[in-house]
Amino acid sequence: MGLKADSWIKRMSLEHRMIDPFIEGQVREGVISYGVSSYGYDIRIADEFKVFTNVNTTIVDPKAFDPGTYVDIKGDVCIIPPNSFVLAHSIETMRMPRNVTGIVLCKSTYIRAGVLIPTTVLEAGWEGIITLEISNVTPLPAKIYAREGIAQVLFFEGDETCDTSYADRKGKYQNQKGVVLPRV
Repeated sequence: MGLKADSWIKRMSLEHRMIDPFIEGQVREGVISYGVSSYGYDIRIADEFKVFTNVNTTIVDPKAFDPGTYVDIKGDVCIIPPNSFVLAHSIETMRMPRNVTGIVLCKSTYIRAGVLIPTTVLEAGWEGIITLEISNVTPLPAKIYAREGIAQVLFFEGDETCDTSYADRKGKYQNQKGVVLPRV
């Protein structure tokens, strides 16, 4: 990266609007932290959740997804049922430059409570709000907090721009807003 990582993230966010809104530094007091971290950025979760339910005993099929498998919840917290998951989205909009890829990882505070986020890749050229799966792997209900840190994005800068970006391929999740369900 050349610059100190936090300086690089700030520069990329200001010059390319890579992270919007951008929080310089890290907010920690009384919340699960968010903002600039050592070599990445801790994103926040919005207050809209899609809680997975098996009320309709539907088969989960990513090629023919039934939105009825979720119950929509809006609020300051979301309770994830035992051994289940929710879909949610980041507050931040990400704009990945053609020479940068991001990897989204779960924050250790949630991992230690049995709440996991599968790794997600933000490809070079991708723009949008991040849809996140948040899984509760415990036999107990788990609580997550809106407008607080939920995951960390680590950035990898290439020496050159990619030949074909996500935008060039017209990726199906380009410019997504809110929680976006599976698409084929």
